[in-house]
Amino acid sequence: MVAFGLCSPARAADPLPSWNEGKAKQAIVAFVERVTKPGKDYVRPEERIATFDNDGTLWTEQPLYFQFIFLIDQVKAAAPKHPEWKSNPAYQAIEKNDFQALAALGHKPVLELVAAANTGMSTEEYEKTIRSWIDTAKHPRFKRLYKDLTYQPMKEVLAYLRAKGFKTFIVSGGGIEFMRPWTEQAYGVPPEQVVGSSIELKYELRDGKPALIREPKIHFVDDGPGKPVGIFQHIGRRPIAAFGNSDGDLQMLQWTAAGNGPSLMMLVHHDDAEREYAYDRESKIGTLNKAWDEALAKGWTVISMKEDWNRIFGK
Repeated sequence: MVAFGLCSPARAADPLPSWNEGKAKQAIVAFVERVTKPGKDYVRPEERIATFDNDGTLWTEQPLYFQFIFLIDQVKAAAPKHPEWKSNPAYQAIEKNDFQALAALGHKPVLELVAAANTGMSTEEYEKTIRSWIDTAKHPRFKRLYKDLTYQPMKEVLAYLRAKGFKTFIVSGGGIEFMRPWTEQAYGVPPEQVVGSSIELKYELRDGKPALIREPKIHFVDDGPGKPVGIFQHIGRRPIAAFGNSDGDLQMLQWTAAGNGPSLMMLVHHDDAEREYAYDRESKIGTLNKAWDEALAKGWTVISMKEDWNRIFGK
């Protein structure tokens, strides 16, 4: 299979062909040139760390986080074995397919249900279920595979940064096990460069073979203030560039901005209802409120999907 994000030879001279000429594109190119050319702002390649949120930044997140849709099926299948879930607000929302209520609850309650639903499953078994879903499940509006709803402009940024000596990481509130099986094919980001929420695992021998087994307990939630913690624990270097789209990314952008030397902070604003979705301050999914205010106050770059991108998805 051909890797996602490849540019045609005719347009190879422009590393960001899906971006319209404007402040957002200029900010990316100017920053990269600034930190890669000799001078006072030069940054050594090993320190060129760029972090990207996933949901709403690298792929669509409406009408519900895609991982939640995958997890709903997992929870429903396990529900008969867990009558105690009847009083759980997260399960009640799942049972009613109430996406708004589910979104309002956030990642943790759903991850706790999934941790219980998949208790005893090995990491290899769980990965198989993810690969099967990502290769077959389709979006209700676009009628395309979820994995095909990645943003072509952002994939170009990832490729451009790597070509300039950056190491690119995904730092997401989504589950680390959910993302790792497919991010390399989709974005060129290998599994060891994915930071996400996680559950407890234990080592045991099954039929004489070593296995890692999923436990019914949340280990770490990589969202909001958890993102700088995850970056520190997994990466060990402060990013000099960070890309997000919601209030859940605010602390990651703040952490990046607080470093010594040049930095680039960017927020994707979903303002294109015709080609994708339009939402920001009042949305339960991908709320962009406090982070937007801080971007305006601090001079961070806000990317308009409608104005800055001449295409949303790949072919």
